[in-house]
Amino acid sequence: MIGVRASIGLAGAAAAGVAILSGSRRYAPESQALSPANPNAANPVSWRMRTRAEEVSSLHKNEQYDVLVIGGGATGSGVALDAASRGLSTALLEREDFASGTSARSTKLIHGGVRYLQKAIMHLDREQYHLVKEALHERANLLRIAPHLSAPLPIMLPVYRWWQVPYFYAGIKMYDIVAGRQCIKASYFLSKRKALERFPMLKKDKLVGAIVYYDGQHNDSRMCLAIALSAAREGATLANYMEVRSLLKEKGGDGKEVIRGVIACDRTTGEEITIKAKCVINATGPFTDSIRHMDDQARQPICQPSAGVHIVLPAYYSPASTGLLDPATSDGRVIFFLPWQGRTIAGTTDSPTELTTRPQPTEEDIQFILDEIRHYLSPDVNVRRGDVLAAWSGLRPLVSDPSSKNTASLSRNHVIDVSDSKLITIAGGKWTTYRSMAKDTVDRAVSVCKDLEPKCASATDGMLLHGAHGFSPLLSIRLAQDYGLDGEVSEHLCTSYGDRALEVAKAASLTGCRWPVVGRRLVTEFPYIEAEVRYAVRHEMALTAIDVLANRLRLAYLNVQAAQEALPRVIEIMADELKWDKAQREAQMEQAHNFLMSMGGRVSEEIRKVPINFTLDEIRAYERVFKRVDTDGDGHISIVDLRKVLTGIGEDVTDSQLRELIAEVDTNKNSLIEFDEFLEMMSALKTGAVANSRLAQIVKRYRRIEVERSGGSF
Repeated sequence: MIGVRASIGLAGAAAAGVAILSGSRRYAPESQALSPANPNAANPVSWRMRTRAEEVSSLHKNEQYDVLVIGGGATGSGVALDAASRGLSTALLEREDFASGTSARSTKLIHGGVRYLQKAIMHLDREQYHLVKEALHERANLLRIAPHLSAPLPIMLPVYRWWQVPYFYAGIKMYDIVAGRQCIKASYFLSKRKALERFPMLKKDKLVGAIVYYDGQHNDSRMCLAIALSAAREGATLANYMEVRSLLKEKGGDGKEVIRGVIACDRTTGEEITIKAKCVINATGPFTDSIRHMDDQARQPICQPSAGVHIVLPAYYSPASTGLLDPATSDGRVIFFLPWQGRTIAGTTDSPTELTTRPQPTEEDIQFILDEIRHYLSPDVNVRRGDVLAAWSGLRPLVSDPSSKNTASLSRNHVIDVSDSKLITIAGGKWTTYRSMAKDTVDRAVSVCKDLEPKCASATDGMLLHGAHGFSPLLSIRLAQDYGLDGEVSEHLCTSYGDRALEVAKAASLTGCRWPVVGRRLVTEFPYIEAEVRYAVRHEMALTAIDVLANRLRLAYLNVQAAQEALPRVIEIMADELKWDKAQREAQMEQAHNFLMSMGGRVSEEIRKVPINFTLDEIRAYERVFKRVDTDGDGHISIVDLRKVLTGIGEDVTDSQLRELIAEVDTNKNSLIEFDEFLEMMSALKTGAVANSRLAQIVKRYRRIEVERSGGSF
């Protein structure tokens, strides 16, 4: 993502390089709400997404689509939107949920790629230059067409050696120059004092200053969903949980076999559907080769998945509006440290991995990120393993071009491959350039499949995405004033749904409080409300609890424990909407629990079993505390014991909350707290492996009250 290594001595050559490279490509973005191919389409603000059942029914009824896209990530959704915007009848099939894979597990940045610019300047590489120029154009376009889901973000590059200041400054200034009129805001240098005012957590020792530059940030899974829904608005048919099992082939006019559709399985019913299409496009990201091998088993793989791990930390680790960049970690990788959704994201790693549908972060990757953070933050900030609220691993599809002489060389640019049977594969690239990748893919499809007859050229440059048409930054004020929503909830709805926030607000239930009037939260510390669950089911094709917690609300990406707490209520609401029976509810609970374990939950359980490193006197002191809390003296702490203790200190806690308290410490899973589990938790708190514990706070308060009552002894 970055690698700024331009020196002041190269500044003149860099400027000359930009002049040499800039010759041919110009950008003239159009501004429009809808495609000219669909002049009679519904008003974007009043348009409503059909139900999944209606979409599947369309798949059955349609005799033949012009374009069928496999893969509902950012690229596949972008291809579907581009094709539909040209007036081509389009279907989009996704095996899981939309944005359930790589597209939801990014660094959340919309960026141009300073590293590629460095290569372009150093090697006078026109291709790399155009890659950066294209990405910077797409960055500006995405910020413009989805203002509710994206925003500019200043990123600070701290400098700890004076001679590095001109090196970094020259490289970042070239980034501004290449962006031209689409530069978000000019980069600038901050003195040490100003840098520490802006980012107080920074390590002060040897800091000489910082360079601040601007990129964009977005809510990636909701952005992908907005692209998919925009495709539906343009006439595309969408279906999640629709797995392609095989490709249909027919003899063409020249006697060669040509792909003319797919056989897919509706994973919600097990029913197989034959869907015919003039052109099939493979946009399955890391799973690219699995579809290519359906076409021809002998084809050489082109995709090498690379794992990128991110962790989420509490908000106090970073300022609310400034990110941090470590351009050269201990092993040469790059670490971003960014505020996002009221928390802090740190990542990413980059290492080859095996292909899997449920990648998981390793403890080694998590510790690597934490160690790198410690190098840049003040010693006063205790970077604790227990502060990791969630962790996830995403698979990047690095590709080699099968038409290139050097097929072993992996690229982060995109590759479009056309097989002998006219399967069109789009692979590689990055989130920011999804739209230009989609445009190139559909252009190639039109040139390869001669029976495709688009009504116009690509119309997606400047086309507002779902939720953007009636959006205004002042919309959150209207939500608070007209509906009685909490200010934090209003802001969240505004920046997640855009103009559709009004519909969510209308569905919000009464709280029973003086304020806020409506909007029951799923968990107290997050602005997600119950009405969003119903909206996700009714208007966003959410079919599972994971769809809601991970891809619609993002809670699973922000705090695994909070997601676990919200899970029962989410399932209860979805069961009411989707008419789940008891067995279905239990299955959803198990599936969601397993998913949350893959988001760092399992690692959290494992690290609780840290070595107990107390002195004999400390163990005896904790034993006395344990025995006082064990009110019936049976050798363990039960719900009954906790209730007595809490009653004694004037606290009223429900049975479900008591069970949660037990579960935090109960590594043996017997619904009781044994003395060894109690010591494990206290040791984990001491070492920082666990950041906080409700049980520990109760014990601490109980000890203080008992000491006061006894006159100084416990």
